[in-house]
Amino acid sequence: MCLVEVLIQRVYSFLKLIIALFLSLMAIFVFGNVVLRYAFNSGITWSEEVSRFLFIWLIFLGAILALKDNEHLGVDSIVKKLPLKGKKIVYVISNLLMIITLILIFDGSWKLTIINMDQSAPATGMSYAYIYMIGMVMSVCMGLIIILRLFRALSNKMSESEFVMTTDSEELVEQMELEHTKDGKGEKMS
Repeated sequence: MCLVEVLIQRVYSFLKLIIALFLSLMAIFVFGNVVLRYAFNSGITWSEEVSRFLFIWLIFLGAILALKDNEHLGVDSIVKKLPLKGKKIVYVISNLLMIITLILIFDGSWKLTIINMDQSAPATGMSYAYIYMIGMVMSVCMGLIIILRLFRALSNKMSESEFVMTTDSEELVEQMELEHTKDGKGEKMS
């Protein structure tokens, strides 16, 4: 495995850990606040606000992981019928469109972060810039993933099946069944 792939795998594992941590904290804060409200007629004033911030970050970080695993929604019925050269052209065009979109998201997030630098949340006093900053983080991470994909596509290091960026649920079932019927050598077990 090359150094870039190892680095990507570590970042991927770190993002999974952060998402799990954010989800756990959200559950603890919300559940704790509900218990405090109904059982003790009190509550933690900042827990709802922090949970909302964590949820926003969780969604954007999850979008990065979904892009890496090709789990975003897509329509590929036409792409599947194209020859290899057509698939490659459509793949490159769609990835370039995604990069343009990410540039626009980065620009908007940057402007909102700057505008809201002095604005603070009422309960925590935390700057709203931290909320808008995730758009920049997501844009950069997704942009790197797409650039690596484009490099692989243009240097002919991708198989034909990788140019189709979605997977049908039936295909996933077939893949899982195939993995379960093979032993470590790739031969069917009898």
